[in-house]
Amino acid sequence: MAGRSMTEGTPWKHILRFAMPVLAGSLLQQLYNTVDTIVVGNFSGESALSAVGTTGSFTFLFMALAIGFSAGNGVIVAQHYGAGNEKEVRANASTGILLLLGMGIAATVLGLAVARPAYRYLVNVPEEILDQTLAYFRIYALGLVFQYGYNIFSSILRSVGDSAATLYFLLIASVSNIILDLVFVAGLHWGVQGAAIATDIAQAGSFVAAYFYMTRKYPIFRFGRRDFVWDSQKALKTIKVGFPIALQMTIVSFGLTFIQRAVNGFGKVMTASFTVGQRIEMYINLPCNAFQTTMATYTGQNIGAGKMDRVKLGLKQALILSLSMTVMISALLWVFAGNICGLFGLSAQAAEYCNAHLRTVALINIILSCYIPLFGVFQGSNHVGIPTIVATGALGIRVLVTYLFRYSPIFGYSIIWWNGLFGFGTSFLISWTYYLSNRWQKNAVFGA
Repeated sequence: MAGRSMTEGTPWKHILRFAMPVLAGSLLQQLYNTVDTIVVGNFSGESALSAVGTTGSFTFLFMALAIGFSAGNGVIVAQHYGAGNEKEVRANASTGILLLLGMGIAATVLGLAVARPAYRYLVNVPEEILDQTLAYFRIYALGLVFQYGYNIFSSILRSVGDSAATLYFLLIASVSNIILDLVFVAGLHWGVQGAAIATDIAQAGSFVAAYFYMTRKYPIFRFGRRDFVWDSQKALKTIKVGFPIALQMTIVSFGLTFIQRAVNGFGKVMTASFTVGQRIEMYINLPCNAFQTTMATYTGQNIGAGKMDRVKLGLKQALILSLSMTVMISALLWVFAGNICGLFGLSAQAAEYCNAHLRTVALINIILSCYIPLFGVFQGSNHVGIPTIVATGALGIRVLVTYLFRYSPIFGYSIIWWNGLFGFGTSFLISWTYYLSNRWQKNAVFGA
């Protein structure tokens, strides 16, 4: 089988080699999302910016399902790849592709059906931006099948050690999205609809590129129409492994939805500020998320090869890399927070809120880099439920303190960005307590 095994050699070299393309790809993805925000804010106004931003918590729900079940399939494929079982690698990949494409179509139908009640009553979108919010989301939802397809292709490629490929696909998506944003929003003045159309076209491009790359480079994944085989047992196993990952991200989505509801309660100016703050906050989290993805594949392959000691050594080295990169990004964000806020066409009040938001998360999100890579170990060792429990606790605490202190004299509206101190701190303690107990090693065997 062509691909790259992480079961031999120096762990940190494999981890860094795998993580850097994942990190670069995620950076590209965030860059084109940021360009979306900059273009909409500068050419369509603060209302349009707020409308696009307030869709984020709900669109994240659909993305969570795509990433979660794709990652579940990837863990299974990685374990079989580590064991050298080519037949099972191919069979599980085939079923995973069919499963995720079906989910993508279902997600589009569901999204279009529930958009209005979800945004009006659950997210509590202000009436003045509701129509623009719905216009953006409905067009965005039409492209969900491409998002689901891209995620399963990328997950399969990462499971055989090819993380660099996702960088190529996201480069295509990023460049095309930026160009189309400028054409549709800045040039043709299509507003939020133009931004959504640009996103759909960009995702379709990365979907097509990923499929052709995977089938051309890897003969094992060269599926013809008749070669796609549906295996219910394998689909159920993907769902079983992927469900806790998807649930974890879904919980995050619902938690963010309730936080977004609290944000919206402070008015359009705060909503615009929070939109920018969230976009930039994603950059701080890129390293730890990349090392989580890396450690899931690294752990899966080494467990498949029966090398538990390499998992522990690899985690130590991944944590050092994750923390170092996050600290550097946080330092830059602290220094240039004001300059960054000035890029988005915010009003003076919104920019003031945004500056405080960014400097706070530059400090708090360092905590994430110290425990998120552990999630990859748990996922790759068949303990995918632990990150779900931890994420549930973290989001529950963040939502609770947001609503408890949003009108208090201690925090007031600033609890919107300080809530992470409580949630992430609790997650850090739970994650490390579980890891040091060595309970994660139970059932951490191939095929368990």
